[in-house]
Amino acid sequence: MDISNLFNPNLDKIQISAIRRFDQEVSKIPGMLKLTLGEPDFNTPEHVEAAAVAAVNAHESHYTGMAGLLELRRVASSFFADKYGISFDAESEILVTVGATEAISASLMSILVEGDKVLTPAPLYPGYEPLIQLAGAEMVEIDTTQNAFVLTPEMLEAALIANPETKAVILNYPSNPTGVTYNRAQIEALAAVIKKYPVFVISDEIYSELNYTDEKHISIAEFARDQTIVLNGLSKSHAMTGYRVGFILADKTLTSQIIKTHQYFVTAATTVSQFAAIEALENGRDDAATMKAEYVVRRDYIISQMTPLGFDIIKPDGAFYIFAKIPADLNQNSFDFLIEFANAKQVAFIPGSAFGKYGEGYVRLSYAASMDVIREAMARLSDFVAEKRG
Repeated sequence: MDISNLFNPNLDKIQISAIRRFDQEVSKIPGMLKLTLGEPDFNTPEHVEAAAVAAVNAHESHYTGMAGLLELRRVASSFFADKYGISFDAESEILVTVGATEAISASLMSILVEGDKVLTPAPLYPGYEPLIQLAGAEMVEIDTTQNAFVLTPEMLEAALIANPETKAVILNYPSNPTGVTYNRAQIEALAAVIKKYPVFVISDEIYSELNYTDEKHISIAEFARDQTIVLNGLSKSHAMTGYRVGFILADKTLTSQIIKTHQYFVTAATTVSQFAAIEALENGRDDAATMKAEYVVRRDYIISQMTPLGFDIIKPDGAFYIFAKIPADLNQNSFDFLIEFANAKQVAFIPGSAFGKYGEGYVRLSYAASMDVIREAMARLSDFVAEKRG
């Protein structure tokens, strides 16, 4: 019996992440140096690892409540209030999720219905659109390539007027893939537009601790709290990708609905990881500082090496990515360019096309890799470009 046509038809609209597919493809090449995935090359802080071990030894292996350990939610409430000045009640306005990825899924599946639209600045992280499509909704990209990858209030308002079916706006800052972030005045201006319309803003702030500007990270929840669903987590700030700890912070009228989706997705986040997260947020509030300092060194080195080769780079203010425009005299098809580079020099970046139609012609490098790897990758890139130019 053929049951292959019985799947959700929306699945036909989506594919495995182009980032993962490209990474798997080039990983087959022997001796590959990879600046592809957004995973810190640092180890989880030892005091956090010790807390995880202690939880195992204490037999903390049972379910927590659906929203997560109350102690963790209290520590998270304090952390985000101290760091970013946003106040959410631990008991009713914070959910612990299985990474920021599940936070994205639970949030989108809780608010979207068939026919809705979701506005996003572009280029952007490719993990949003498949979920939007699964819900039967449509993602509308706002091209920011002519404005240094910065979304302006004017761009946002024009898109909202042109798309009256809009249910939500997604902001991701500091951004993957561009590293762009926003200052207080910019966020306040975007919030002023948001507040004029009956829409949600899903603010993906997973890179908030990796902000390299002189101004601390500003959450849009400070200005549009009632409409904002803040997403965050510990994968980037504490190098805890495998622990899968994320957070949803929103007004209780929102979390009381999102927890229903969260419950049926995962029941609750992993218990041992939650105990590790308590330690991370309580006694490791500035654990990201050492990583940040090293990331800045790596970022500046890559820019110093790629710019003379003709790559156009807007200096990122956060995260750990370089989004570089391929020189005009080289192949502008980012996939073909990088496949040739990978085969010729055994170095892998991610094609800009993986980040939507406005990413074509760019390449993304993750500098969450050691300086030794980065230096060698830059040397090989220099050789490759020189050879292409004859």
